[in-house]
Amino acid sequence: MAINDITLTASMRNNLLSLQNTNSLLDRTQERLSTGKKVNSALDNPSSYFTAQSLNARASDLNNLLDSMGQAVQTIKAADEGITTLTSLVEQAKSTTEQAAITANKTTLQLEGVTSPITADPPDDLVITINDVDHTVTLAKDDDLEGIVTKINEQFATDGIEEDALASVNGTGITINSKSGYSISVAENADLGITAVNIDNSLKTYEAQFNGILKQIDELVQDTSYKGINLLNGDDLTVNFNELRTSTLTIEGVTFDSAGLKLTAAENWNSDNNLNTSMTQTEAAINTLREQASTFGQNLSVVQTRQDFTESMINILTSGADALTLADMNEEAANMLALQTRQALGTNALSMASQAEQSVLKLFS
Repeated sequence: MAINDITLTASMRNNLLSLQNTNSLLDRTQERLSTGKKVNSALDNPSSYFTAQSLNARASDLNNLLDSMGQAVQTIKAADEGITTLTSLVEQAKSTTEQAAITANKTTLQLEGVTSPITADPPDDLVITINDVDHTVTLAKDDDLEGIVTKINEQFATDGIEEDALASVNGTGITINSKSGYSISVAENADLGITAVNIDNSLKTYEAQFNGILKQIDELVQDTSYKGINLLNGDDLTVNFNELRTSTLTIEGVTFDSAGLKLTAAENWNSDNNLNTSMTQTEAAINTLREQASTFGQNLSVVQTRQDFTESMINILTSGADALTLADMNEEAANMLALQTRQALGTNALSMASQAEQSVLKLFS
């Protein structure tokens, strides 16, 4: 049966139409209350819907970039932490050169098992070679340790090196100290009964310590990588600040292993020139590290500033989209109450309108 086959009175048809409109408004209000939005599709408000979609899309893109910026911050922090540790290591290397410089001014030759007093008559001369120059000390029978030391120092004075070398009694032996890192050696002398000559190789120890620090520097640089990017091993880092990738910052990496810092292995620090070279290199490396730390600090500040700006932009875009689509929950709740009341009244009105037709039935009862 077609709907037109049923005839309703004008009053009933008007009340029914009003009730249908009320139910439609109730459905819309219930949807807004359940979703929290007054614009749920393009049918609700095309302009607001598509504008909000665009704003939310950009906010989503920026949010993805925000994650990338956060990782960039961590990469820079890893490099900065690496520089801090590298600076500490290079300072240790510099301290090693300074200690070596002190030791270099006192190279020691220890003569052990010296016969005292001398029994040979006459004893062979004692030949001491300092920095490739022989110094011949004439001894006599019955010279004791004190006497031998006195004659050694007198010979040094005669040869004009009393400021560069000095002998002293050390227990049962004789110690000869030279200055300026001169090499010292003594020719074999059976008459003196020398059983051992112990040269202080402390500079070699310092050289080994210095080279060990260089090895640690090289290993540290390799360990400063963050997610495959190592700013201390030549890698660059590009940070994008907008969704079109037209606003970027490229952080140039550096190579800060021992070679990159121009630190060469310690070798023959008995030479003043070699030791001074190592000392100068450590000072220059420290300055380089401090300058780069400042550069990374500036880069970090820029990225963090843009990170804060992006967070604010995301909030602005999201708030703008919400202003176009979000419903006023208080208003919608009030609408729901009013529509429920209207629905009840509409139902009653329809019932009253139908009573006129029902009265006709009484004619047949």
